[in-house]
Amino acid sequence: MDDLNDLRGLVLFAIGRTPVTLGGILAGLAVACAFWLASKVVGGGIKRLRGRARRGGEALYIVEKLVRYALGILGIVAGLSTVGLNLSSLAVFAGAVGVGIGLGLQGIVKEFVSGLVLIFDRVLNVGDYIELEDGKRGLVQEIGTRAVRIRTNDNIDLVVPNSKFIDGPVINWTLHNRTSRIHIPFSVAYGSDRQKVRQVVLEAARSVPFTLPETETQKSQVWMTGFGDSALEFELLVWPTLDAVKRPGAMQAAYTWAIADALECADIEVPYPQMDVRLRSLFGQENERALRALKLEEPETAQPGPPAAQPSALPRNDAAEELTRPMPEMDPDPEDTRPNPEPKR
Repeated sequence: MDDLNDLRGLVLFAIGRTPVTLGGILAGLAVACAFWLASKVVGGGIKRLRGRARRGGEALYIVEKLVRYALGILGIVAGLSTVGLNLSSLAVFAGAVGVGIGLGLQGIVKEFVSGLVLIFDRVLNVGDYIELEDGKRGLVQEIGTRAVRIRTNDNIDLVVPNSKFIDGPVINWTLHNRTSRIHIPFSVAYGSDRQKVRQVVLEAARSVPFTLPETETQKSQVWMTGFGDSALEFELLVWPTLDAVKRPGAMQAAYTWAIADALECADIEVPYPQMDVRLRSLFGQENERALRALKLEEPETAQPGPPAAQPSALPRNDAAEELTRPMPEMDPDPEDTRPNPEPKR
């Protein structure tokens, strides 16, 4: 027993006038491990509670991170105090060593501070579907001390440093749990009835199960966007459900498939790439002389017929109607308690 006490009281080294014993180090490690286990247990409990909660998940995530960080820091401080070190006497030593550590670990400190900014800023939350600057998309699984873990729809985990979300642009598709309007491009052959194209494509979009019911501000539309080399170019604008927005690849394929079926059933031609080649000279001959050299006859010019009847009403133009709608209002500030201004008379 005396040997054990002597072993615990064995002085390993001294910091200033404070001796550091083997027993103090073991006790300090035990205290630090106890705080570490406490942080794991408490953090895990809050995480399970967050998984069962229907609302307030973002606030519980912040509480979970703060509890983990606080218990970890308290564990380190309590462990050093148990060893017998006077933290105030370490100030000069910590200041001298801190410069060197800061230069070597400035990247880690930068990511840690960026992670705290992301947690408290709440522009990026766990469960949001985001798109990075390089086009990669995924669901936010965790905002850690060093990086954000994102899981793509192909079940691939992306680990992105926290500072990337502070320094560069990031698209958050589900920031306020609202859906977004998507654009589905398609094209038809020249000469197709544009009104018929609009009608059949809108019917196809509405038949897709994850298309939201239309409202005054959220309507499915078909825009004609340009004249291609061999086709009229269109876009379908549609409002899908929030779950569909989180799966953009499958959503895009589903609408494209529905448009293709609708055009095929309506006998509307989907064009193939084509190029018209005009032969201006053949064996030194041009125009009619070249045709006669090949013993070909120029087709007879069709006689002009009566002018086509003009439609009684202008066709629907969804893009023009879109411009007549007012711009969406800004979201109200939840911290703004000022009364709403009275409308001007």
